[in-house]
Amino acid sequence: MTAPQLGSLTWVPAADRPDLLGAPVGAALAALAGPAWVAEIDDDLADTAAFSEAYGVPLDASANCVVVAARRGGETTLAACLVRADTRADVNGLVRRHLGARKASFAPQDVAVAESGMAYGGITPVGLPSGWPVLVDAAVAAGELLVVGSGTRGSKLALSGSVLAALPGAVVLEGLGQPVPPSAPAAPVRERAPDDSDVGWGERPEEHDRDARYLEDRPPHWGSD
Repeated sequence: MTAPQLGSLTWVPAADRPDLLGAPVGAALAALAGPAWVAEIDDDLADTAAFSEAYGVPLDASANCVVVAARRGGETTLAACLVRADTRADVNGLVRRHLGARKASFAPQDVAVAESGMAYGGITPVGLPSGWPVLVDAAVAAGELLVVGSGTRGSKLALSGSVLAALPGAVVLEGLGQPVPPSAPAAPVRERAPDDSDVGWGERPEEHDRDARYLEDRPPHWGSD
């Protein structure tokens, strides 16, 4: 197998470097429908934006795996959503409806880590607990090669979209990944003129000085006394 050319990383067959993988991920490799590659990275650069910038992997070549908690009738079901890194999962819409849940939200960090057996920032759809629904965006399933987590923060996996779509419990959904809306522009900062102050017309900063107020308000024909 020829190693992929993806970013500035050195990719090797994942089976050759089990030390770079989370335990559940390593155990799941043999059941994959195609090859998987792994590359070592800096732990501090595992988060998507930092990883993309540091290693030159475009966002549309990476996929984020997020753990979702779906609640209905007092029961909570955990599921994984896999969307391209330049999109975000439609958790409250498509995910909630597909899982038949009353409410769906991102699972708390400690729950996602404990239940998946993987490191936060390295959670991947490969090796998740059996019975978890794995919802895969159609754009991910169609991808030639995508970078995902490895179960740890110190490496990344690269797999084809078809391999990801063939994972146990996987369902491909059109529109699961929604475009990320542009950031709202910052409110303009009003420059204060040199003679500007917080005292408006008709206000008197010396309200406490009653004599000054009396002298200022007296009519002209009262005289100067």
